[in-house]
Amino acid sequence: MRAQERGVEGRRISRRLFLAAPAAAAGFSAPPLPMVPWIFLQSPIERWMADYRRTFDAWAEGGVRGIAIGYMRFAQSDGASIPAFAADPRIYRGFGVDPPAAQPRDPAKEKRLQAMLDDAAARGWEILLFGLGRTGGSRPLAGDPFDSIGFAASAQDAMNAYPQAHGVILDGPGEHHYELAFHHGGELFEIREAEKPRLAVLGYDVGRMERGIAHLRARFHHLTPSMVRFHSPGGFLGGLALFDLNEDALYWLRTRQETSLGYLAAVRRRIDQLNRKVKLGGIPRAPAFSVLTSQDYLRIHPYFDYLLPKHYFWHRGFDGMYGTVARWVAKIHEWNPGLTEPDCFAVVKSWFGIDLPGIHTLQDLEMGFPDEFFARLVYAETRRALDAVNDDSKVIAWVSTGRRPHAGDPMPAQDLYRILVSSQQAGLKRFLFHPDPDLGVAEWSVISGLCGKRWKETPGGYWPPDTPRPDSFNGGRRPPVAQ
Repeated sequence: MRAQERGVEGRRISRRLFLAAPAAAAGFSAPPLPMVPWIFLQSPIERWMADYRRTFDAWAEGGVRGIAIGYMRFAQSDGASIPAFAADPRIYRGFGVDPPAAQPRDPAKEKRLQAMLDDAAARGWEILLFGLGRTGGSRPLAGDPFDSIGFAASAQDAMNAYPQAHGVILDGPGEHHYELAFHHGGELFEIREAEKPRLAVLGYDVGRMERGIAHLRARFHHLTPSMVRFHSPGGFLGGLALFDLNEDALYWLRTRQETSLGYLAAVRRRIDQLNRKVKLGGIPRAPAFSVLTSQDYLRIHPYFDYLLPKHYFWHRGFDGMYGTVARWVAKIHEWNPGLTEPDCFAVVKSWFGIDLPGIHTLQDLEMGFPDEFFARLVYAETRRALDAVNDDSKVIAWVSTGRRPHAGDPMPAQDLYRILVSSQQAGLKRFLFHPDPDLGVAEWSVISGLCGKRWKETPGGYWPPDTPRPDSFNGGRRPPVAQ
């Protein structure tokens, strides 16, 4: 059966999407089998607990075979939160760190959460914990510069509390900031004060790093049209000339990468010392940004059992590809008003390698995503991750469409469909869908249609909660009784 015939009934993806990145180019002689979806049960986790059996039954029919859940905390009426399980002080003391302070508990919610995870485990689903919900004390920097021991203690505590779980997930493992403008609490050209003691303990020359940052920042403020137009098409050597990367700037970039790798090596070593096998998942930035964030897939994937690339493409908000590119272009133009917007896009392409199909100005980004974006860029980003890891059982794309918690422009279900189809054509076997924060009818229709038995709209049965039920806007009236 052709891939598009297995998709959402009555919907055909345009020929351009399939022809622009033909499956034959990736070595496929026939369409791949349906992908296997996982679902992220995002905080507050209580909302998933009320009707979990009917929800999980529907998800199983739609092909779901795994979940991630977190943060492991319960919401409170005053807006605060409490841990979803009681800490075991003996674990933390055994690791040589102070246990977390005692906090209030909600035994009824704890019991319901355990029952929900028991149900998922009984179905044979993979279960990963996201955001462990508590931390204990730390060792001095000199003995544990990455706080890997404190993390291991919290991981052991959580895995003991939830024997149903198979592992834990690190969000943005080793990530350094990559936004040119100050955005989401940071910017590229800075070393945060809190990081300087760690860098000093590790033996890095902070002064040299700051000189490299200052040199590169100055260069980004003094770009001219002739420089951009001559050097930006020049590949690697053209980029070196355009950005004038000197030894201090390279030292700064290399230090970022080395500290990230040191952190991941320390965490992996501690995870492997726990009292049972604990799988480690990591959610790195998309391949296009990953070298700048110090998450080079080739170098980080050996530390993980699962690598979950962020398939985040929305505009505005934070973490989406369109939004990040737009902010880079706007900041480059602000610093270099003599450049045109196409010049600024050329700078971004030279720095990241990103070439957004059909996009030449910031206004073009407001028009949404053309088919070529999915067929070329989403396909290529998926393929890059798979090629870097060279084990498709380890790669699980973390897919989201923008709204909460990332504050991005919402991407419609059609875009979700095109993300999944292009990823599937690139060879992806599994993905994890991150609702924002709940599933909607259109999203679940797309996922179930591509991956299992397509869900039918039955108001009396399972109904994705982010879409109002049909009877919710009847003003309380019931259907009239037939005479």
